[in-house]
Amino acid sequence: MTSAPRPSSAGRAKLADVAALAGVSVGTASKALNGGGRMRPETRQRVLDAVESLGFRPNQHAQSLHTGRSWTVGLMTTDGIGRFSTPVLLGAEDALGAGKISVLLCDTRGDSIREQHHLRNLMDRRVDGIIVTGRRTDPRPPLAGVDPIPIVYALSPSTGPADTSVVSDDRGGARLAVEHLLAAGRTRIAHVTGPEHHAAARDRARHAVEHLGRSSLRPATGRVHFGEWSEAWGRRAADAVLRTAPDTDAFFCGNDQIARGVADALRERGVDVPGDIAVVGYDNWDTMALACRPPLTTIDMDLTEIGRIAALRLLEAIDAEDEVGTDTDAEGPGSRGVHTVPCRLVVRESS
Repeated sequence: MTSAPRPSSAGRAKLADVAALAGVSVGTASKALNGGGRMRPETRQRVLDAVESLGFRPNQHAQSLHTGRSWTVGLMTTDGIGRFSTPVLLGAEDALGAGKISVLLCDTRGDSIREQHHLRNLMDRRVDGIIVTGRRTDPRPPLAGVDPIPIVYALSPSTGPADTSVVSDDRGGARLAVEHLLAAGRTRIAHVTGPEHHAAARDRARHAVEHLGRSSLRPATGRVHFGEWSEAWGRRAADAVLRTAPDTDAFFCGNDQIARGVADALRERGVDVPGDIAVVGYDNWDTMALACRPPLTTIDMDLTEIGRIAALRLLEAIDAEDEVGTDTDAEGPGSRGVHTVPCRLVVRESS
């Protein structure tokens, strides 16, 4: 059995050491690590085994000069609190980390001037691509003044039809909530949600009414109750609904904060939840859903998966550019447009 060659310098192996151990040329070892060139799978695997055996760490600066890539991706968000952007970031890092790509997080705070400032910085750093996300599902204009690099929009889709966006399936989420309540025998379902000018409130309301209609039902009060994304609004809305429709047997709420407010109001009235009235929220925000009494049944948008899929789409676009230079049309037509990520129903004691 041949022993591994001793690293050519004390403390750190070099690419030549990897090549010697794998029995290939330095050029072949470099191509194997960069993913370039055609070679037999067993040859590439010998190089990777040598890397692990020697504890070799590639020189990222040298790799960048050789490949023209920085091995960094920018993630721009308008969500300074991190309620929505943090799960998206975690999902993106899971996908990008496998390719040894670092993520630079930029918080624009919803300000166009800050957005342009961060954008210039990312361009100066020669990032390989950008993921754009936010705290709302409203469509947003494409980034302006961007060099021809791949961009993917996550959660907040781009209004540009040629752009790639990855969003939550609000239609499917509303269907899961309504079908869950109908299966439990609820037929007088009220819908309480956030501001009507927010796409999330409008879309979830429209889909909820649509799914009720398929069962020849209408909202308990005959209309949707738009308001605020807050517990205070949930409490006020619950009182308003029960004054108008005292036989209401379920609330489907546009987010978990509203749902927790509804549950509080029902508890103060001595209403048994879910015995008399069931409550379903939206978002699966642990801070709200688990602190609710009783714990809240809710719809999970799977934000981490949205981030992961967005990162994979970005990697596809980056790889396509690497193959054909700066021809941004290389990104396949299947990658363009809006891609939806399914929601899931999380059942707890409130329903």
